[in-house]
Amino acid sequence: MDTSRLPVNEDAAQSSGDDAYQRIRRDVISCRLAPGAIVTEPALMASYDIRKTSCRIALTRLAQEGFVRSRPRKGYQIAPITLRDVEEVFTLRAQLEPLAARLAVGRVDLGLLRELEAACRVQHPVLHLNDQIDVFMDANKAFHLAIAAACGNERLHRTLAGLMDEMSRLVALGFGVQKTKPEIKHDHNAMIAAFEEGDGRRAELIARRHIETFQAMTLEKLYASLAETGAAIPVTGPGSWR
Repeated sequence: MDTSRLPVNEDAAQSSGDDAYQRIRRDVISCRLAPGAIVTEPALMASYDIRKTSCRIALTRLAQEGFVRSRPRKGYQIAPITLRDVEEVFTLRAQLEPLAARLAVGRVDLGLLRELEAACRVQHPVLHLNDQIDVFMDANKAFHLAIAAACGNERLHRTLAGLMDEMSRLVALGFGVQKTKPEIKHDHNAMIAAFEEGDGRRAELIARRHIETFQAMTLEKLYASLAETGAAIPVTGPGSWR
């Protein structure tokens, strides 16, 4: 038997699994796969036109990240969103992002930040609202992670990248149901000005204020969405938002 092709086949399977993981993960983060929903391998294979091996690679990685949970004899549950999730995500952001902003002074690429800030404000009227929210969140995430990447602490950058993905689920759920896009006002430009002046203390304060303001706005939309749908928000445990 010619075994020379086996590594190629393994590579192809891994590549297909990576692609399936990215596609399913994006739909989890955007809440197109609803928090708390039960999904099965056959249903995912049909929806995403993927093979069983690719589906299992994707689900294994998503389970490791906490985005899905195995439910024996039922399939997999998309991780619910709880009050604890909201509190923990924003608490960590409020502690870590001001630190990253202070450390990034004198290091961050101001031209890149201006480009990313402008991308946050581009209007996309031809897109459906949920797609507009996705585009905004991608640009917003890129802005914040450009600062985190410049701080020189790789672990801090990785942690914030994960938090931004979790926050995107909160935004997608709250703002999507309320049919409105998030607003960032002028905080990004104020941060850029602080970086230009080399004022680490000011950059830190603006970053904290920005996160606290966005937290209040997100919570308002989440609670309004729950009141509108008649759902009960779970504090802990496996309850869903469906």
